[in-house]
Amino acid sequence: MLDIRPLTATYAVAPQISLDDLPRIKAMGYSDIIDNRPDHEIAADIQTAPMREAALAAGLTFHANPVIGGAISPENVALQAQVLAAAAGPVLAYCASGNRSSIVWALAHRGLRPADELIGIAAQHGYNLEHLRPALEG
Repeated sequence: MLDIRPLTATYAVAPQISLDDLPRIKAMGYSDIIDNRPDHEIAADIQTAPMREAALAAGLTFHANPVIGGAISPENVALQAQVLAAAAGPVLAYCASGNRSSIVWALAHRGLRPADELIGIAAQHGYNLEHLRPALEG
């Protein structure tokens, strides 16, 4: 079941999506997909290569930005920010639950939005980012 949680008008997160969800995601107005799941976590049929192929066939721009839980890198944050800045329309990012996709979004907006706002937006959609407060304020 598709569970899209819009953090902003231009960025939403979701738990793992399926190949069959991609045409519907396109029909909902999304232009870009960010895959925040490393391939080693998931079955072969929903790893980066088949998801990229199906996303492109559906008319979506696909970006692989594998985020390892507890080990989000500055490169992960920079790539997420680059995709958001360059996207032609709304972006949907997914991982196992949507949590990592919300964390990397919040870190990409550090210094651009208040920490309380970033934490609050994520909380409205079921993601607790309070542990990131020092990084978001710093």
